[in-house]
Amino acid sequence: MAISSTATIKSSARSKVGFVQSDFPKLASPKNLISFKRNTPRYPAVKASIGSKYGNIFHVGTFGESHGGEVGCVIYGCPPRVPLSEADLQTDLDRRKPGQSRITTPRKETDTCKITSGVADGLTTGSPIHVIVPNTDQRGHDYTEMGVAYRPSHADATYDYKYGVRSVQGGGRSSARETIGRVAAGALAKKILKLFCGTEILGYVSQVHKVILPDGLVDPETLTLDQVESNIVRCPDSEYAEKMIAAIDAVRVKGDSVGGVVTCIARRVPRGLGAPVFDKLEAELAKAMLSIPATKSFEIGSGIGGTFMTGSEHNDEFYIDESGRIRTRTNLSGGIQGGISNGEIINLRVGFKPTSTISTEQKTVTRDKQEIQLRARGRHDPCVIPRAVPVVEAMVALVLVDQLMAHYAQCALFPINSALQEPLELPQMEEV
Repeated sequence: MAISSTATIKSSARSKVGFVQSDFPKLASPKNLISFKRNTPRYPAVKASIGSKYGNIFHVGTFGESHGGEVGCVIYGCPPRVPLSEADLQTDLDRRKPGQSRITTPRKETDTCKITSGVADGLTTGSPIHVIVPNTDQRGHDYTEMGVAYRPSHADATYDYKYGVRSVQGGGRSSARETIGRVAAGALAKKILKLFCGTEILGYVSQVHKVILPDGLVDPETLTLDQVESNIVRCPDSEYAEKMIAAIDAVRVKGDSVGGVVTCIARRVPRGLGAPVFDKLEAELAKAMLSIPATKSFEIGSGIGGTFMTGSEHNDEFYIDESGRIRTRTNLSGGIQGGISNGEIINLRVGFKPTSTISTEQKTVTRDKQEIQLRARGRHDPCVIPRAVPVVEAMVALVLVDQLMAHYAQCALFPINSALQEPLELPQMEEV
C-alpha cells in the first residue's frame, strides 16, 4: 500500500520529537494520514523557562537582557503577610548598580525597581511577586563589532553554539545585568530569614588579583555592613582595601581587567537545613554560586586547604557551651556537616575571573569563521568583584530560605524530638 508523503513526514516527526497530530492541521485531510502505534515513550516536553529559574519552594525566575527594555524577576512561593516595600529591595540594588565609582563600569543606571504584583497594603499576599527594573542607559551601537566577532572567554560563542542565535547588545542574558533579578529576590529572602530566625548574610571582598586579605583580619562574629561599605572595593580592612583599589586602577588605565574572591558568611543559620544526598546544603550553595556570571571556583569552610591537613587537624571537635548547646570548637566544616547545617557560621568563598570584555586588542574569530583582531568597545567593569558582593549575598539567601521552607514543611509538621532537635520559632511580627 502506498503511503502519502505527508504521512511519512508525520510518522518520522512524531517518532523523533514527539509532535502530535495537531501540529500538522493543514498539511492534508485526515483520510490521507495513516496512524502508527507508538512503541516508544513520548519525549518529555522541554520547559521554555529552562535555566532561568532557581528554587523548589521559594522559586525565583529572572528575565531580560542587558540592553532590552527591562530586567527583573518573578518570585513564587513567598509566604503571605511579610512586610515588603520597594525600598526593602532598593538598598541591595543600589549596592549592585553600575557607575558607583571609578573602579566600576561608567554605565549610568538608577536601577530603580517597581513591584507590580504580589503585594497589597505593604504585605505580601502569597501570590507571585513581579519586580521590574527599566534599562535607561542603553548603547547598542557599542556592540557593532562584537555582533560579528566573538569576545575571547565570553559567552558569545557558546550561546551561538547552543541556540544558533543570540542577543548581541551587551551580551544579552549572559550579561551581569541579569543579576538584578537575583538581587531583588535575594533582598526579600534576606528579610524573611532575618524576621524568622535572625539570620544575617554578609559578603566582602577578600582578594583582588594578587592582593589577598590574610586570614584572621576579619572576625565573622562581629563583621558589620558598615565595615563592608566603608570603601569602594568593599573590603572591611582599610589597609588592604587601598591595595586592592590600586591593583584595579593599575589595569583599568591599560584597558585590562582582574579577578578576585568574594567571601560570604551567614550567621545564626538554623540547624538542619539541607537534605542528603543530592540536595546537600553545600551542593545547593555551590550550584547557586557558580551560576553567577564570571564565577570560576567555590569553596566552603577549609576548602581546598583542608586537603593539606590530617583528620586530627581538620576535625571540628564538639563541646557543650554555657547554655547547654552542642557546639564545635573550630569551624573548618564551614557550618555544614553531612550536607546539613550545624548551627555554626556558614563561611564560603567564590572566585571570579577577570572581566572578559577588555579594550586591549585580542585575537579572535568572526561568526563566519574569519580570524581577526578585536578591540572591544562599551562600558565594562575592570573588576567585577566589588559589585558581585550583593549578588553573592542574594544567592546565599535564596538557597537558605528555600531550604528553610523545605525543612519546615518536612521536619516541623509533627512534634519534634526535643532531646535532639531545636524548635523553629515563629516570629512575632508587628502590625503593619
